Amino acid sequence: MADLQTVLQEIKDFRRENAESFKELKEDIKNTNIRVEEAERRIMESEGRIQMIEDATLELLELQKQTLSRLTDQESRSRRDNIRIHGVKEGAEEGSQSMIDFIVTLLKEKLDLAPSLDLIVERAHRALAARPPNEAPPRSIVVKLQSYRTKEAIITAAWQKKGFMYEGRKIIIDHDYAPEILKQRKLYTEAKRVLRERKIRFQTPFPAKLRVFYDGETQMYNTAAEATKDMATRGYQVSVVPPEEDRFEKMSRIWSRAEGRGRQADARPGYMQKLDVYRRSVME
Repeated sequence: MADLQTVLQEIKDFRRENAESFKELKEDIKNTNIRVEEAERRIMESEGRIQMIEDATLELLELQKQTLSRLTDQESRSRRDNIRIHGVKEGAEEGSQSMIDFIVTLLKEKLDLAPSLDLIVERAHRALAARPPNEAPPRSIVVKLQSYRTKEAIITAAWQKKGFMYEGRKIIIDHDYAPEILKQRKLYTEAKRVLRERKIRFQTPFPAKLRVFYDGETQMYNTAAEATKDMATRGYQVSVVPPEEDRFEKMSRIWSRAEGRGRQADARPGYMQKLDVYRRSVME
């Protein structure tokens, strides 16, 4: 009997200890659930804030794109009376009293300008860069004319001559484009090379377009990627320029891909459902 009483007492003590342990375990699980719920709440708040940040970022990128476009337009308008002269040897102007006098003399001597043209140069200077070595191409000369009509007359005369020679160098006169527009126009280099080889007439309208006069057809291209792709389709041996992707388009594409992955993850049984089942089983 004594042994039986001892066994019963040990069983009671074991049950009591298990009950206390189970109570502590349920309390720990309850606290864990509270922490998980708090983590879920913070995650949901963070996701909401991230979504707001993404939307705000896209709006800012679109606004920046519009602002840069307007700034480029304003800069182009400020340069509309300018010409840029390429190929004049460094130091060629040192024999004149000033760069302005040198430019006026050069234009009058080399271009068949109308005697009535009022050639007034307000400013003239080399491109703002360090003087290159003697064997390197010379810096261009930026010329600010008083009149837009004078500028157009000079450009027309220079293009009709297809440039001229000065001190053994080919001199080219062109518009003074804004850097962003000049970058876009340079992308047409490959297309223009092929067109010249095929003796196909073309024009490069402002700001950065290409008009090509095919046999019986005139085609206008808005980008170098569009031009080279169409030329390749027509059978011309031209390297296709890849289309440029601005930051707005890039971020939209990346975030759309991330959202797509999130939707696929939600379609599978998630941790939220598993937690709910676990909580119910513990409470029961």
